[in-house]
Amino acid sequence: MRLDRYERADDFLATASPWLEQREAEHNLILGVASTARDFPEIYGPPYLATVAAGPTLVAAALRTLSYNVVLSEVDDERALDLLVADLRDINPPGVVGPPDAAIAMANKWVASRGGEWAVGMEERIFELTEVIAPTPVAGAVRAPTPDDRPLLVDWIAAFGREALGEQDGSRVTASVDDWLAGKGRSLWLWDDDGPRSLTGVGGRTPHGTRIGPVYTPPELRRRGYASALVAAVSRAQLDAGHQFCFLYTDLANSTSNKIYQAIGYRPVTDALRIDFLP
Repeated sequence: MRLDRYERADDFLATASPWLEQREAEHNLILGVASTARDFPEIYGPPYLATVAAGPTLVAAALRTLSYNVVLSEVDDERALDLLVADLRDINPPGVVGPPDAAIAMANKWVASRGGEWAVGMEERIFELTEVIAPTPVAGAVRAPTPDDRPLLVDWIAAFGREALGEQDGSRVTASVDDWLAGKGRSLWLWDDDGPRSLTGVGGRTPHGTRIGPVYTPPELRRRGYASALVAAVSRAQLDAGHQFCFLYTDLANSTSNKIYQAIGYRPVTDALRIDFLP
């Protein structure tokens, strides 16, 4: 059993991508973040990138950028988690997101090694789309944001972070919006019906797909079909551009979002778990 670290995202992808691609939907987050780190290294700075192999065969991979949680791949040999936990001691991540069983096993090993506790931050589901089912038509159309939309984008993405992820870092949101408006890492899209009504993004390219998100509609504009229309239009555009798949994550506690995405053609693939490490 051997752990290898990588300084460059393209070196990590050269080694890990063929293995990760065998379960592309399950690994869309780690593949997408790594491709963004490769194409726009200034966004994330030096990432943590690691693979674990049993002989010549990869059995696990992990990635972490900035102060985010570790993104954990499917784990084909649980002994790999011991190596990752030991290697991450100097990184000290705030948590892990990955396949539920593997994430829980890693959290238990982390607590046994470092002390403290762990808690489930969010139960998620990964969805995959290959063909769009047209939603009920609504007034308006999709458009790209302009620089004049910047304050609204910052407000809406910050609100999404607070509501969906419990994040409060306003400076990070502002920097992300500026990067995305500049075409770095993610594109943003608005549904406009006599003014912006809903927002989504596209980014995190995988070998054959891309990830949709975040998706946000202000509470007072919900249940009018704007998010369904926007996600359907943006997803169709990605398929028309040559992607075989679109992926997205949902919060299992949000029954509305899980329902509307399936209505436009997204199909569940597997679950993911976000675990927070506590002092």
